[in-house]
Amino acid sequence: MSEAVSALQGAESDGIVRVSEGGLRGMVSLKADLNAATGKAVKAVTGQALPEVRGISEGDMSVAWMAPDEVLILCDHGAADGVVAGLAGKLGAAHHLAVNVSDARVLFTLRGAAVKDILGKLTPADLSALAPGEMRRTRVAQVAAAIWLSDAQTAHVICFRSVAQYMFDLLSNAARPGSDVGYHWRIPLTF
Repeated sequence: MSEAVSALQGAESDGIVRVSEGGLRGMVSLKADLNAATGKAVKAVTGQALPEVRGISEGDMSVAWMAPDEVLILCDHGAADGVVAGLAGKLGAAHHLAVNVSDARVLFTLRGAAVKDILGKLTPADLSALAPGEMRRTRVAQVAAAIWLSDAQTAHVICFRSVAQYMFDLLSNAARPGSDVGYHWRIPLTF
């Protein structure tokens, strides 16, 4: 069996913000009726409650709202198959689909005061309204992606692994030194 490797093997770039490919990360997509029974199963397996609409519950395992009938569970890469099995055991005959999508996705982390400015160059999402703990599915240039803030200076981007190099190049280019916009993080000038 081949050894798992991350899409860009932890590539990083420094600029206005630091852009880092997150290495191997476990991701499980769960499609189901997001009712109380599903919430109980998710809590039992991950330790996290189902998040509010467009929310993410972060912890050792994180649970992100992706759609009215879908959440994404982030965990250690080696734990993803166990999460799938645990969900199957807890949900039993309830109609659901739990899939280990770890090797199909990649996670990037952006750190620095200008994270909203960098993302704002690339996505149509209203970043001024994006609060920490809120998940957005959107586009980043030509790529479907999910973005969220852990705090005011830490953003995360998930996309398909097949476009990992393109996404890394986009984010790194947007964060080039000297390309700062200052819209979201600088004190406005007064005249």
